[in-house]
Amino acid sequence: MLENRKKNLSRRSFFGTSMMGAAGVALLPGLVTNCDTTPAAPAADVRLGFIGMGRQSMYLLNSFLQIPGVQVIAGCDVYGIKRKRFEKRVTDFYAKAGKKVPIETCEKFEDLLNNPTINAVVIAVPDHSHARIAIAALKAGKDVYLEKPMTFTIKEGQELVKCVRANSRILGIGSQQRSDPNFQRAIQLVQSGAIGTIEKVNAHVGAPPKPYNLPEEPVPADLNWDLWLGSLTANIHYNHELDPPISLDPPEDEKLWGAWRWYTEMGGGFTTDWGAHMFDIAQWGLGMDRNGPVEASPIGDGTEYMSFKYANGVVMTSEPFDEKKTKGVKFWGKTGWIEVARGFFNASDPKLMPEKKEEAKGPYETKIPHQINFVEAVRGHKDPVVPVEIGHSSCTVCTLGNIACQLRRTVKWDPIKQVFIDDTDGAATKMLHYEYRQGYSLL
Repeated sequence: MLENRKKNLSRRSFFGTSMMGAAGVALLPGLVTNCDTTPAAPAADVRLGFIGMGRQSMYLLNSFLQIPGVQVIAGCDVYGIKRKRFEKRVTDFYAKAGKKVPIETCEKFEDLLNNPTINAVVIAVPDHSHARIAIAALKAGKDVYLEKPMTFTIKEGQELVKCVRANSRILGIGSQQRSDPNFQRAIQLVQSGAIGTIEKVNAHVGAPPKPYNLPEEPVPADLNWDLWLGSLTANIHYNHELDPPISLDPPEDEKLWGAWRWYTEMGGGFTTDWGAHMFDIAQWGLGMDRNGPVEASPIGDGTEYMSFKYANGVVMTSEPFDEKKTKGVKFWGKTGWIEVARGFFNASDPKLMPEKKEEAKGPYETKIPHQINFVEAVRGHKDPVVPVEIGHSSCTVCTLGNIACQLRRTVKWDPIKQVFIDDTDGAATKMLHYEYRQGYSLL
C-alpha cells in the first residue's frame, strides 16, 4: 500500500498536480478522490473520438493526447478545414511518438458514433448542440466528456441526467476549476468553517447575452452551415466570428472564441460561459450541488448585477469583488473571507493562504489535470469529479439568471422539483426549453 502511495505521489509530481499542502485543514468527504486525478497504469486503451474541432477542442486534444493509454482515433466537425487540422495534429503527434494510428474524420457526428471501436467521445461544440449530441452518444454506448455549460436549456439538462443514468454511462463536465488545488482549498476552508458561517457570495462572471447583431457574410464552401445551426429555429445568418476561420498553410489557429456564446439566439452570454465556472464554485462551497437557489433576480431597477437567494438566506450576486473585476468568487463568512480565481487566492487571515508553488505553464485548460480524472472515471466506470447532476445544477443557476433578465423580474424556483413557483402567466416555465427545428429532436 505504501509503495503504491509513493508511486502515486511520483505521478502527481510528473503531472504538476500536487495535493493541497496547508497544515491543519481537515479533508472533506470525497475531496481526496477529487484531488487524486493522476493516471494509474493504463489497463486498456481508452479510444477517443472528438466531436467539434474548434479552439477549445484543440486545447482538449493536446491534453488528452498526453495521457498514457489514451488513443485518439476519430474526429468530427461541420467545417472541412478544421477536420484537416485535427487529422494533421493527431497524425503528427503519433508520428513523433513512433506510432502509426489511423485517424478517421467525418462531417456528421452520427457517423462517428457508429464506430464500435470508440469508447468515449469529447464534445466541444456550440452550447445549443450539447444535449442532443451527448444523448445520442450515450445511447450509442459511449462515455462522454462534455464541455461546459452542460446544456442550452434546463429541460435539456433534465433529460441528459436521466439518459446518463438510464444507460449506465459516464459523463464528465469540463468544469476544470474543480480539479484546481486553489479552488479545492477554498472549498475545504469554507466548508470546514474556517471563516465562519457564510453570509454572502460574490461570483463575478460578466454580462448576460444580447440579441444577435453581426452582419451577414458568405458561408465558406467547406462549412456545412445547416448542420452547424442544428436544432436552432431562429433565422441566424453566417458571420465568421461564429465559427472563426483558421489556416493550414501557413498554420494559424482561431484568433478569437466563437462568438455564438454572446448572443441570446445561440448562447447564454458571460452568464453561462463563466457562470458555469464561478457559479459552479459558489454552489460547491455553499453545499448546493444537486440543489440550487430558490430565487433569481435580474439586472435592472437600479441593480447592476444578478442575485440568487438560497433557502437558508444566503445571497450570491454576480458583483465583482475587486476593482479589476476579476472573474472569480469571494466567500464572505462571519469571521473572515476568501477570494479565489484562476491563479489567484487571497484570504482575510494569512494562515489560510496556500503554500506558494510555481504554476504550470500553458493554457489553463491543459495545466489542470481535469481530463485525467475523466479517463480514470471511464476506466473505473465511476463518476468523475463533476458528474452529470452537478453539471446540471450549476448550469441551471446560470440559465435561471438569464431567464430572470429576459423577463425583467425575479423568478421563484423549486430546485428539488425543478419547477418555477408562482409563475402565474407561465412565461418562465415556457423558457425551460424551446421548440427544435423540424427534423431535430432531443430524445
